[in-house]
Amino acid sequence: MAALLVLISPLLLFRCANGQTPARTQARLRTQGSEMTLEADTQKQAGKIFYADGHVDILYGSVRLRADHVQYNEDTKMAAARGHVQFDYQMQHMDADEGTFNMKTGRGSFRNVRGTVTAQHLSNPSVLVSPNPLTFAAATVERTDDDTFVVTRAWVTVCRPDSPQWKFYAPKAVIHLQKSVALDNASFRLFYVPIIYLPYASVPIARKLRQSGFLVPEVGNTTAKGFVFGDSFYWAPTEWMDATIGAEYLSRRGWSQTGDIRMKPWQDATLTASYFGVLDRGIAVPGGIVTKQGGHEDHVFFDALLPGGWRAVADLDQLSSLTFRLAFSETFEQAVNSEVRNTAFLTKNFDGFSVSLASMSYKNFLSAQPDTAIDLRTAPEVRVSSVDRAPWRKLPVYVGFDFFADAVHRETNVPPEFQTPSFVSRTEFAPNVTVPLHWGPWLGITPSFTLRSLRYGGQLQNGVFVNQPFVRTTEEFSLDLQPPSFDRVWTNGAIKWKHVVEPKVAYHYVNGVNDFGRFLHFDEDDTLTDTNDIQYGVTQRLYRRDGDGDAQEVASWNLTQKYYFNPTFGGALVPGARNVFQALDSLTPFAFADSLHHFSPIISDLRIEPGGRFDTQFRVDFDPERNRLTAIGSLVKIRPYRESFLTLADFSTVSIPTTSSINPGILLPRSNQVRALVGYGSLNRRGWNTALGFSYDVSQSLFQSQVAQLSYNGSCCGIGFEYRRLSLGAVRNENQFRVVFLIANLGSFGNLRRQERIF
Repeated sequence: MAALLVLISPLLLFRCANGQTPARTQARLRTQGSEMTLEADTQKQAGKIFYADGHVDILYGSVRLRADHVQYNEDTKMAAARGHVQFDYQMQHMDADEGTFNMKTGRGSFRNVRGTVTAQHLSNPSVLVSPNPLTFAAATVERTDDDTFVVTRAWVTVCRPDSPQWKFYAPKAVIHLQKSVALDNASFRLFYVPIIYLPYASVPIARKLRQSGFLVPEVGNTTAKGFVFGDSFYWAPTEWMDATIGAEYLSRRGWSQTGDIRMKPWQDATLTASYFGVLDRGIAVPGGIVTKQGGHEDHVFFDALLPGGWRAVADLDQLSSLTFRLAFSETFEQAVNSEVRNTAFLTKNFDGFSVSLASMSYKNFLSAQPDTAIDLRTAPEVRVSSVDRAPWRKLPVYVGFDFFADAVHRETNVPPEFQTPSFVSRTEFAPNVTVPLHWGPWLGITPSFTLRSLRYGGQLQNGVFVNQPFVRTTEEFSLDLQPPSFDRVWTNGAIKWKHVVEPKVAYHYVNGVNDFGRFLHFDEDDTLTDTNDIQYGVTQRLYRRDGDGDAQEVASWNLTQKYYFNPTFGGALVPGARNVFQALDSLTPFAFADSLHHFSPIISDLRIEPGGRFDTQFRVDFDPERNRLTAIGSLVKIRPYRESFLTLADFSTVSIPTTSSINPGILLPRSNQVRALVGYGSLNRRGWNTALGFSYDVSQSLFQSQVAQLSYNGSCCGIGFEYRRLSLGAVRNENQFRVVFLIANLGSFGNLRRQERIF
């Protein structure tokens, strides 16, 4: 015992048991003002060198180094370890055969290494997330600082290291903790088979990292575009801005360009912009003529809160042609949208008043071949309005007003073509008075009167624009009657049910429009007509209250109809034509009046929403004048079992021939379209996920779109396939084939984009 004590430094402390030779020894050293603890089965000191053997464990701050043998230099602070070396620092762990580590600088070198880096990942419904850490293996690892590792002959994965479905292999890689893994001459391997070679690849491993660089190339094939190959560059210069710019080669058509920008320049401001364009070589049509369908579409959205309580919004869209949208939109929903809207406004609300400066435009493409459209523009516009307020405290009289002044324009290339001057002035002032009256809890009557004066800078005479101003002044009166409702309550165990019947009556009267045919139609303000009508209906509701007190509307059924005392609407209705104005379309969006009608269709709207796994809506328009159904709509959503889902929709209108021999067309074209979507699973669900969907035009006996998706998600990756078919008449008839490979915590590569997936 005495001989052993001679070898012990005064800095070494022994933990003894029963007076015997200690089983383990411990040393406490000072390194850069911090204490370092060294434990081992045996250890000795020769000058400034400490030799430790057997279960060596060094702890210094957040650094822990373990090995079979460690040699530590107290002067250089360098520890050399060999045999079952384990290194731990915060979320880092490495196993190695041997290594060196400097306690002062944090630099180290390790050989034959296996390691893990655990990163926190935010829940993201669009990204497959795995709790597995980032695992890597390398011949050598150089730790240059607390956050950087340089590794050679390395592979990286987030799969289980004993059986990785995928991994990146690279002769050299640099791991930046909380940032990314940079790989040189990397190859992506699926089940040990090289799939793609990348001269340089950067794999993010932080929870919120955005890093500039080229994305994984996209490869695909469609019957219309041919072989598709493209790539994009992602640029993130600051924390509040990023952008993606890309291009694709289409072997049969030409090439396309895309661009997306996202910005948040300050806390209450958002700016996004997107561009999609195609330089098209053209497609051969019968007769040997080559038709080019290229074009572009760009969209800009800006929303910001400004000093002084102002808010600025701009939602701008520009489309070169409907043919371009039909030919190159990726989904059926995008392709069949024929509208282009632009809105920009600056508004402020204060003390019950609202002030707005606005500019708006609307373009509706009527046909693609030939390219016909209607253009409407309102710019500039000033609007001032107030909420209803009571000038007298003790009287239930509320007064408000609306005012606007703008410049409008209308243009159409549909024969006969028509165009107004660039700016046609329009000014309106409309004060209103409302008097809500109540007789106990069972009856409420609310009369309202509005005097509306609208000045136009021009008018129509025999279908020709004439620059001759005129003023339209109307008296408008409405009376809302709220009769008493009836209800019944009953219980079924802990569940309480309530059935409510709510009748409603509303009377409308408008006078002073006069000569409706001379009005230019820019928006709904110009579709006001003389009217004298009453709307009546009844709504039934069924409520359910659980034992915990939560109430829910399970079902509702609304029946409503209008009676027109003046079926000519002051001469505005034109027999034999499609008449659309406020008094008619306030009840139903389906035009029905091609002749004098005292009664509107009866509208039946049934909704059953018990929550959970079943929701449905049925709507029917029944025209009593013709004694037939004119419009039918149904929507059913079911989740019958676990992750399964089924959606069915059917909307149809019935042909109604006009009575005019001059215009032998039809009021409403017959339409009957069925859409269905059935599937099981979700985007990031483990296991197999599948979905099938279609859109079928019953009138034309044509499948407009069909889609089938199949995917499988494992613990660290997933793969998905899609077949999509679009049938859009003479413009497009295309089969698309897409595939995507999902990498957990990282993203995906393939040509099945996120916005095109069903899940």
